[in-house]
Amino acid sequence: MPVTAEAIEAELATFDLDYEDRGVVATLLEYCMCYRLMEEAIVDEWFAFSTTRGNIALDSHNLELFEHEVLSKKVNKARSQAARKNARAVMKDADTLEELVQVEEEEESLLDSYTTPAKMVAQKRALTTPENVRPKRTASLGRSPHLLFSPASFSPSATPSQKYGSRTNRGEVVVSFGGVQGVDWRGAGGHGVSVRPLTSPEETLTHRYKYMFQKQLDIREVLTFRIESLGKALKDHYQIEEFRPVALPAQDTVTVLGQVGCDSNGKLNSKSVVLRGDREQVPVDLSELKEYSLFPGQVVALEGINSTGRCVVASSLHQGVPLPPHTPMSQSEPELETESAAPDQQLVLVACGPYTTSDSITYDPMMDLIDVINKSQPDVCILLGPFVDSKHEQVENCQLIKTFEEVFKHCMKGIIDGTRGSGAHLIFVPSLRDVHHDCVYPQPPFRCFQTAPEDEQRVHFVSDPCTLNVNGVVFGLTSTDVLFHMGAEEISSPPGGVDRFTRILKHILTQRSYYPLYPPAEEMNLDYEAFQMFAQLPATPDVLLVPSELRYFVKDVLGCVCVNPGRLTKGQVGGTFARLRVQRPRGPDAEQGGPCVTAQVVKI
Repeated sequence: MPVTAEAIEAELATFDLDYEDRGVVATLLEYCMCYRLMEEAIVDEWFAFSTTRGNIALDSHNLELFEHEVLSKKVNKARSQAARKNARAVMKDADTLEELVQVEEEEESLLDSYTTPAKMVAQKRALTTPENVRPKRTASLGRSPHLLFSPASFSPSATPSQKYGSRTNRGEVVVSFGGVQGVDWRGAGGHGVSVRPLTSPEETLTHRYKYMFQKQLDIREVLTFRIESLGKALKDHYQIEEFRPVALPAQDTVTVLGQVGCDSNGKLNSKSVVLRGDREQVPVDLSELKEYSLFPGQVVALEGINSTGRCVVASSLHQGVPLPPHTPMSQSEPELETESAAPDQQLVLVACGPYTTSDSITYDPMMDLIDVINKSQPDVCILLGPFVDSKHEQVENCQLIKTFEEVFKHCMKGIIDGTRGSGAHLIFVPSLRDVHHDCVYPQPPFRCFQTAPEDEQRVHFVSDPCTLNVNGVVFGLTSTDVLFHMGAEEISSPPGGVDRFTRILKHILTQRSYYPLYPPAEEMNLDYEAFQMFAQLPATPDVLLVPSELRYFVKDVLGCVCVNPGRLTKGQVGGTFARLRVQRPRGPDAEQGGPCVTAQVVKI
């Protein structure tokens, strides 16, 4: 069950904890979402924290200390433990995979010698012969058994998830956006659809690249260029005459430009904010600002006084300017004939992995999604990884019979062949959690699957992140959980203002980057040279897809429809996917605004 403000209030009443500011409940609710805690856990943690400090008051200032000293340390400890665990697993896979396969083959041969011929024949017939009776789901879709996700071909202990199979909320709509009354959630099966990158071929990541060769000087040059480019946009938009060096003493109010950072190894807080310029940094006093929202790596312009050159007392804050929306004429880009002849409306389905439950390696959720695709016949299906999840228990313990790439190819074949009758365009986006793929950001497209000739026009493998032009509608998408990463680092004042999701989405759009956080989360492996080329927003998209572990939503932020479809599975239970009805503007209204978007988030 989702955490609610009422539940938090009830828990606080249980411990007889008084508070005067209603904003503390909203702040605790945000902490629950960011740190994935239930109401009992967050109140227990606060009670222990306040007791050790003499029963301090429950207010915004003490909550900030509580987050910095308790919650963030728990997250950092969990991340370091996970990193050490993953490091040991990777070392084992790299050094002993061939040996493990040989031992497994020898054990299977030994077991086969004790198996009766009749039993061996029965086993072979059950797995390989076409006489085997197909399940009703397979027969109804006209697919062959070998095209589906055969559980026995992945793991000897693959059994369906009981919790997933017994769910009762299938097809339930949990979020609606726009005028959904009377909307037909059936598409045209991809008829007349054009899917292409928004940027030029030189600015689009289409193949693998060498990484792990970057130098600190190269990273510094990328960060400096980013400060300069965003500073120019701030200077033009707010009509700033000049930026002064951040460490130069000034008795009058001046404007300085820099990147927000933290003066310690802990989490950013209101007392640890520093502003980093080209070669120096100074602490920032935020006490005179009525409101702010900051995160490490954010490029900002501050107005204030720096009388000693050792601290900027900020009086005003400029946080960024979004890019204008994309128009073909602005980039001398002619409209394609197929695009001008395309239908005005299109149905887009969006789903994010994992596509298996945590207690089973069977791809039942993916098969259910294929059923949805065949029934609704969307024009475009955007499927984001992970497809072979590195966090799945059977993957971590190397309990799969096939290699990771073989499992991935089997999945791709099942999805493409299973949806061929729908005609939908399939867009596959990799994830850093895909165990068989390059673990670097930006991430190149999948490379280990060859499509059949009849599917070349409708199957698209793209990078993470990427910006696509789908019949004149600009989609920005990334499978990286930037919402969770930034939500754990961002600070804001006053508490209980604009919700954290909206603040983070504004940061992404105004910082003009798919991942503006610096330094990145521990599990992120950033290549900054490629990051500068392929991870920047070329324009403000019409639709921004940002899947996350956090709660699903559909929001209009700065004229961009931002969608978190959730994940198709959440542990042992079913998750959600999103469907969007997008209508392009035509005629004289085409340049006055973006497309009309109606959306829903639906339980699988």
